[in-house]
Amino acid sequence: MRLGAGVAAALAAGHPVLACESTILTHGLPAPRNLAVAAEAEDLVRSLGVVPATVGVLDGEVVVGLSGPELERLAGAPGRVKLSARDLPVAVATGATGGTTVAATAHLAHRAGIAVFATGGLGGVHRGAATTFDESADLPALASLPVVVVSAGVKSVLDVAATLERLETLGVSVAGYRTHAFPGFYVADSGHRVGQRVESPQQVAAAWRAARALGLPGALVVANPVPRDEQLPPAEHDAALADALAALDAAGIGGQDATPFLLQRVRDATGDRSLEVNVAVYRNNLTLGARIAAELAADPVTPPG
Repeated sequence: MRLGAGVAAALAAGHPVLACESTILTHGLPAPRNLAVAAEAEDLVRSLGVVPATVGVLDGEVVVGLSGPELERLAGAPGRVKLSARDLPVAVATGATGGTTVAATAHLAHRAGIAVFATGGLGGVHRGAATTFDESADLPALASLPVVVVSAGVKSVLDVAATLERLETLGVSVAGYRTHAFPGFYVADSGHRVGQRVESPQQVAAAWRAARALGLPGALVVANPVPRDEQLPPAEHDAALADALAALDAAGIGGQDATPFLLQRVRDATGDRSLEVNVAVYRNNLTLGARIAAELAADPVTPPG
């Protein structure tokens, strides 16, 4: 694993650093929008006084803090793949190039010494998991990795209620940011409630210090809803999702192919407006994540004992 020069210097000096996943670059947005959004995201984080550390794998080398030219390479690399934590060893051995999921990015951020990570939406329990046992590797990763994860809830194509139950079972702390409504990625309110809430980056930082002092092992998930004036209209979202689920069932698609299929159907049904919501979600989470990172750097956590 290699740290980008700016990231290494910032961590050594105790300056705030925000980890950023790269699947939005490799799989979330089409070219050339993917590279433009990645560059804008890093500029946004820097404007808030925080160093961005976009994580990815290039030719088998794990990089925490991709440079501008490296972002460009990753955005346009033919055959780039989506890499969860379990995929990293073989990716390194075979010289693969790809973007890192929540599970992989959280692991690498923690290993690098970065406490805060911003993403779009979490993976979770898939619909029909009672028979398929299909749930994202993001969930056990969040149970074991001590990082602050800022997300807009979970992707609404998943089973949101079951995902919240699994997060509770796994002991993952979840707090709504200025809301008790658990967000559903494209929409500010998934229709499910989150019991705890935080009102400011300062409160998130205080909760994180408490988690460390208490020796809790897992993540603190900050559920940060997309601004309501930037969400997909809920009625349009619900209709697009229902059509996508019917098409999935008719096509007999399952496993890891299900979520990309559903997201593409929602995108087709909304005339690409879902892509704009995706960008708004990411921008919103980066802003909050950077502010939390700045708070933690101003008063670093002292390990217990």
